[in-house]
Amino acid sequence: MKKTPRYFETLYTRYNKRSLCNPDPLQFLYDYPAVREREIAALVAACFAYGNVKQIIKTVSWVLNAAGSSPRQFALSATPDKLARIFKGFKYRFTAEQEIISFWLAVKTILQKYGSLEDCFLAYYTPADETVLPALKGFARELRRGCDLHSLVPDPDKKSALKRLNLFLRWMVRKDEVDPGGWAKISPAQLLVPLDVHMHRIAQKLDLTKRNAADITAVLEISAALKKYCPHDPIKYDFCLTRFGIRDDMSYDDL
Repeated sequence: MKKTPRYFETLYTRYNKRSLCNPDPLQFLYDYPAVREREIAALVAACFAYGNVKQIIKTVSWVLNAAGSSPRQFALSATPDKLARIFKGFKYRFTAEQEIISFWLAVKTILQKYGSLEDCFLAYYTPADETVLPALKGFARELRRGCDLHSLVPDPDKKSALKRLNLFLRWMVRKDEVDPGGWAKISPAQLLVPLDVHMHRIAQKLDLTKRNAADITAVLEISAALKKYCPHDPIKYDFCLTRFGIRDDMSYDDL
């Protein structure tokens, strides 16, 4: 069911609205006007964006509330003992107490080494690269270095679609009514689609991919297909497309 550029632009105009954000972990980013706070809140929200959306919202809300008004200061002041007290007994699907402790300590290490999550990403970023994939893999390795983040940060050297990290990048790089942006040194043209089973099904329906597996190869294929409709900002359509089948008032069959 191949669509025209006008079809995608109509979807974007009609459905890329902040009022349609709920339920989406993206909604938490609007509470952080400062980029250095927002990038950490975004990483938390993105890394927990797996499973039932209502439980995702509940969990992200709890974790960010535990971090207080400044996730950045929370990370910088984190110690294993302090985190163990705060997150004692924590459990969300495959993520347990020790992993969320490791997550905050990994963020602290990056902040101390690079100054910000953005500067860590930029250490691996090359504007001439066709996509952000090389930088994204470097960023993921930095997060995983020396700790086990098996459920929160996927192994970038496997065939994972890296959906949650691509979602994080969409939020932080793009800037419009929905995505708050903040990372201005990265080109939206290089972004990759945050691909999960839901988006993969939509992409197949719209003839954006023929692949049966929702893997990194499908990510590259779908992103390249979307780039034909908007070369400078291909992932602008991700939010409006994924509303279908998530919101009760937007049926997948209406695509």
